[in-house]
Amino acid sequence: MLKELLIAALWSISPFGEAKVGIPYGMYQGINPYLVFVVCFAANVLVFPLMMFFLEYVNRHLVKWRFYKKSAVFVGQRAKKGSGNKIKQYGFLGVILFVMIPLPGTGVYAGSIAAYLFNMEKTKAFMANTIGIFLSSLIIWVATLMSLKGL
Repeated sequence: MLKELLIAALWSISPFGEAKVGIPYGMYQGINPYLVFVVCFAANVLVFPLMMFFLEYVNRHLVKWRFYKKSAVFVGQRAKKGSGNKIKQYGFLGVILFVMIPLPGTGVYAGSIAAYLFNMEKTKAFMANTIGIFLSSLIIWVATLMSLKGL
């Protein structure tokens, strides 16, 4: 059980799944659904400080490399294009709405990048991402619970 819970937490940290994959994985492994929710949610929340550290400190050094700079500009443009209007128009609520949509590419990674690009205050950005992650995790948790019950 501990191994499966760790894998669910790692999925929740991963940019390829986040809690959208971690929660169903853990629940389908037979782990207590409440424990899975808490662990995967907490793991997904940890992504925000890691992303902010990366964007503020590591990014500064890597941007000197041409390949990285081109890639970073591409990702930045996609983040602004995908979430830019919502964040400009709705600010805090826009980040919440963007992060809470349980679809690929709309999680805390993209929300963190968008908040960074639009110079959102860190505390506000953290709260918006956390609320969005919670709502997204809740949607996935309920849907997975219903599928396990056969509804």
